[in-house]
Amino acid sequence: PMNRKDIIDLYADDEPEIMFADGYDKAIAGVTWDGERTRVVYTTEEILKILMDRDKMSYDEASEFFDFNVAGAYMGVYTPLYLET
Repeated sequence: PMNRKDIIDLYADDEPEIMFADGYDKAIAGVTWDGERTRVVYTTEEILKILMDRDKMSYDEASEFFDFNVAGAYMGVYTPLYLET
């Protein structure tokens, strides 16, 4: 799987505004290109695991936090995407 360093090395020259969801690097699934820009993609389930392990949240707490504070945080056209598998 790709990691933050790989993505920066491969895409930062062409995509200097590429964004990451801080604190969730272990949940990076890869990147996608939508015809205009490259965006980082995270695995939702891995983010939930991080929230439960790191922040000692229950599954319901982690889901609510994720919905409102991670997936719900629009920061422009480079906002990361979240993949449910």
